Amino acid sequence: MANLGDWVRVDSEAARPLFDQLRTQIIGGIRDGRLSPGTRLPTVRELAAELKMAVNTVARAYRELEGAGVVETRGRFGTFVARADPADAAMAAAAHAYAEAAHSLGVERAAALRYVEAAFG
Repeated sequence: MANLGDWVRVDSEAARPLFDQLRTQIIGGIRDGRLSPGTRLPTVRELAAELKMAVNTVARAYRELEGAGVVETRGRFGTFVARADPADAAMAAAAHAYAEAAHSLGVERAAALRYVEAAFG
């Protein structure tokens, strides 16, 4: 089981919500290799106690990660890092939703891409 408390740091004074800080750090850990596919994550209660966070905050981060396909819950066996790169599923879904929104608003491809480029700064 992964020991997230060794490297996950949340800041209660930060502008970003705690669940989002946790969610993005777990994704970062997957992308940089600290959490490999199939790694079992701590239970919600274990991680909440370790990070001194509310159980509901950790549960929300896990739910959002599961919804994005980053982790998978296997019933009583726990929550595991998904076997696929989390960026693939999440970015494909986001890109599809963005393209649908642009199409429904009548925004042409080139203009839609300029919005994305502007968002990256």
